[in-house]
This record gives sequence, structure tokens and C-alpha cells, in this order.
Amino acid sequence: MINTSQLTVGDALPKVQCPNHPEAILVEDYRAGDMICPECGLVVGDRVIDVGSEWRTFSNEKATKDPSRVGDAQNPLLNGGDLTTMISKGTGAASFDEFGNSKYQNRRTMSSSDRAMLNAFKEISTMADRINLPRNIVDRTNNLFKQVYEQKSLKGRSNDAIASACLYIACRQEGVPRTFKEICAVSRISKKEIGRCFKLILKALETSVDLITTGDFMSRFCSNLGLPKQVQMAATFIARKAVELDLVPGRSPISVAAAAIYMASQASAEKKTQKEIGDIAGVADVTIRQSYRLIYPRAADLFPPDFKFDTPVDKLPQL
Repeated sequence: MINTSQLTVGDALPKVQCPNHPEAILVEDYRAGDMICPECGLVVGDRVIDVGSEWRTFSNEKATKDPSRVGDAQNPLLNGGDLTTMISKGTGAASFDEFGNSKYQNRRTMSSSDRAMLNAFKEISTMADRINLPRNIVDRTNNLFKQVYEQKSLKGRSNDAIASACLYIACRQEGVPRTFKEICAVSRISKKEIGRCFKLILKALETSVDLITTGDFMSRFCSNLGLPKQVQMAATFIARKAVELDLVPGRSPISVAAAAIYMASQASAEKKTQKEIGDIAGVADVTIRQSYRLIYPRAADLFPPDFKFDTPVDKLPQL
């Protein structure tokens, strides 16, 4: 048996080949773990590692059964890297003592801090799934929660409230902000509590988030309302122009965006009511009316030049 490893120019790793037939494509014998030259039968390499699956699947086995015995992927967010043994619930008589209590429990192998973080990570994933957030935001939220939890700077606050606030911060840092009401709707925490934790986390981690603008919500709100692209572009132009002209001082970007959408929709053929816009934007009808009244006197200056009016500016509702 001969083992040859020859380095070829430009190769980063040694190339295994037959010394007598360098161009021959070697045949791999999976059963013996050998690499054999098909021309002369020379065993070129032995003890080849089988990279295939370590189990066999039979037709009568259930599809839901996981045959893997190597455990879950490593989780760097946990203290031990999640390199722990998880014992499943036993069903036989040997799994229980004479009192009927389980002999083997995972509580002994996992610390309380890891258990708390795992529960928080599950809650974060659940909230993210409900509002269709991508995986990168979930990962950023998990990292934020781990930093806050290890600093112990928010003692006394519930982990669910901290997780909700971390999700809100991660959305803003990734450039896809969500409103407090949207986060509140998918969590079990009040809006006020999430707001408090949000401020405390920014102070504890000494980090900051970009200020939200009307453009951050415009495309999502218009899409949920089923408005065409022309109305969305007009609403974006109206909101930006209103801010530039300082027509809405002290108003939140969400209420300004909602008022701009209302004005643009009323001028187009796709008219939407205040209630329809308020349900999507998460603001009250009266809030939309207040912002609309501020921008209505300058409505003629706010629309883009190429906008096709279905209702003229002077016929828009005055509220």
C-alpha cells in the first residue's frame, strides 16, 4: 500500500494522485476507506473519512423522527457554547424512581442564566416571526439581550420587557424601524414599560439609534393599504416637504406620515379613510386630523409637480 501526496503549483492543499497515472480519476471505496487508481489498481490513499450521514433511513420510519445523534449547532450566545447534554423525557420504568419522579433532569446540566437566556431567545424569535422580521434582526436582538443580561444593569425588569425593547432597538439599528405599538402588539408587555426599558438599555450600553423619519414607514404603510406606487411617492414627497417647511413642529414622524398618506390618497382615485390609515399606522383618527390641519393650508406647495390629480387641491377635505 503506497500513500503519495504531491503538491501542485497553485493548489492550497496537497493533491492525492497515482504516481504512475497522475491524470487518472481515483475511485473511492467507501466500505474499505481506500482511494484506488482505476488504471493499475494501486491503493493511493487509505483511511478516507466518510462525510456522508451517520445513519440509515428506512421506509417504515416516521418522517418526523430525527436520526441525528450529534446534537444542535453550537450557540455562542450561551456561556458553555451550548456544548451540553440534553436528556429527553424517559418513558421506561428505569427512568423513574419508586415515587414516580424522573431520575434524570436537564436542570442539573444547565445554569439558571443560560435557561433565562434561552427562554428570552425563544420569545424574541416568536415576536420576530409574528411581524415577519428577518434572521439578521433576530441575531442582533439576541446579542443586545445578552449584553444587557450580563451587565445586570436592568435588575428588577422582566426579561420579556428587555427582549421587546432589544427587538425595537435592533429594528432601528438595522434600518427597518417598527413602532412601539407594533412591538407591543406581538409581546405581552405594555408600551410604557417597553419605552422605559428602551431608554435604560441605550444608557446602559452607551449606544444610540438613528432618528426615525417619515420615509422609514411610508412604503410599509402604503403597501399594507394597497395604494399604488404613484400615491406612495406623492405621500413621501408631501411628508418630506412638510418637514422641510417646518409645518409640523413637535409632531411624531408616524402621525405626519399618516396625514401625508391621507392627503395623497384623497387627491387620487384610491381614497382611504382616516380610520383605515389609523389602523395600519397605529395612530388615532384625531391625531391624523391634527397633523392634516397643519399641512392643509400649504397643500398646493406639497404635491410633486408630476402628480396626476383625481381630486383638485381646492376640493380636498378641510376637516
